[in-house]
Amino acid sequence: MNRKRISLLLVIAAVVALAGGYAYSRTKSKVNMTSQITSEAPVIEKGDALVDIKTSVGDIRVRLFGDTPAHRDNFLKLVKEKYYDGVLFHRVINEFMVQTGDPDSKNAAENTRLGAGGPDYTLEAEIVYPRHFHHRGALAAARQGDQVNPERRSSGSQFYIVTGKAYNEQQLAQMEKQLQMARKQEIFNKLAEEHRDSIITLRKNRDQASLQALQDELVAITEQRAAENPATLTEAQKKAYASVGGTPHLDGQYTVFGEVVSGMDVVEKIEKAQTNSQDRPLDDIRIISMKVAKK
Repeated sequence: MNRKRISLLLVIAAVVALAGGYAYSRTKSKVNMTSQITSEAPVIEKGDALVDIKTSVGDIRVRLFGDTPAHRDNFLKLVKEKYYDGVLFHRVINEFMVQTGDPDSKNAAENTRLGAGGPDYTLEAEIVYPRHFHHRGALAAARQGDQVNPERRSSGSQFYIVTGKAYNEQQLAQMEKQLQMARKQEIFNKLAEEHRDSIITLRKNRDQASLQALQDELVAITEQRAAENPATLTEAQKKAYASVGGTPHLDGQYTVFGEVVSGMDVVEKIEKAQTNSQDRPLDDIRIISMKVAKK
């Protein structure tokens, strides 16, 4: 990809970043390596916790990671408070993920827009990447988009389970190129935000020459920083995404704080449900109850 095209893409990304906005991610692009990747029993490490999720279509057991303690403890607190009892899987996208945890969904009418509910707090991000990534069966926290949530703080209650799809070697190679471009965009966005006042002033003054010079400077810095810390997939990621699949474009952006250890067939049932234009299943699928399981 030539420098001119890179520059154009980065500038577009910067404009989007400066514009702001609010939304839960709606991308539809379609670890620890556990029983979701191998046939071995899951390894439960010190500090981990297990939770049983009883749904209207079957049971799921999840493991909460000990190295994401704030998310683990918050999830366990909500389970003990029966916060999740009765909530719907309100957002389901085939070959992507199933999302739940919105308390507003419990008695929601058929066409009610869902996805903004939760407790009156958010959680500081605990992105332990690349150890925890978006392989099939990963459990992660939903959140608001970067434009209004640059710290990537997690929803206090909403979470999703990854389904995704598998990728071949060529697709994985292309994915690494896309990850590197995303890394460059992220770096450039931060630089553009740091120079926000200057950019606005130059645009107001219609000083195109100075604006171009600043852009070239930021692009050069971006290229240097991206080269020093390239975005690549680990061998564990490649193995997982080539075998069981996942949603790699979300890696490093959302807090992955657990994974399914049994009941992935139930997740697949939910994933395949017919949905409306808002990705809500036509026939309600809900969490009946949750309980902390013994290790």
